[in-house]
Amino acid sequence: MIYTKICGIRRTEDAIAAAEAGADFIGLVFVPERRRRLELAAAAEIVCELRTLIPEPPRVVGLFADQPLEDVIETIKFCGLDLAQLCGQESPDYCRAIAEQTGAEVIKVLHVSASEAAAENGIDGGVATRLAPYREAACYVTLDRLVEGLQGGTGQSFDWEVAAQLSRGGYEFLLAGGLTPENVAQAVQQVNPWGVDVSSGVETGGHQDEEKIRAFIHNARAAL
Repeated sequence: MIYTKICGIRRTEDAIAAAEAGADFIGLVFVPERRRRLELAAAAEIVCELRTLIPEPPRVVGLFADQPLEDVIETIKFCGLDLAQLCGQESPDYCRAIAEQTGAEVIKVLHVSASEAAAENGIDGGVATRLAPYREAACYVTLDRLVEGLQGGTGQSFDWEVAAQLSRGGYEFLLAGGLTPENVAQAVQQVNPWGVDVSSGVETGGHQDEEKIRAFIHNARAAL
């Protein structure tokens, strides 16, 4: 089983399309000054419509980055989010506080630099060391490409062998960064992640493209 997460949803019709295509998670962006950022009322409407129209809707993830804890908690509660994805430098204690105060699960994004190489023992020590405290804090983890000045959503990939070695070492994570319908099958076969995460890779004209979403999910699952 490979889980799929479609991020950057900004319209109800895109959320419905992702749900009907079989997405397990959809992501709504709440990071200030990001192109895909949603106002609270618009996000709450998408969540409500999704749960009204789809019998078994995907779980809804809110994306945040280095924002005040109180603001994140308020957003989760107001919009009825299932999970919070934290894309900044949030600590394990910050993650625990969100889970304790909202009941939402937490996904922590760890950014992998283009130059990070796999260690000789088969597991990249730097990434594994950073990952461990969040796993202990009961967080899911997403691995994404590090691009200075950006907190996720880069649309760029990193060395998948780093992720593959972590997977072989027993680490579970979602793989993000530069995934598209054309390369997701290769990524799944090489890395064997718990799930795959996409945003810009299924966009056309700045919005999620239903055909690309369906192709992405189909290709990801057919690779197993």
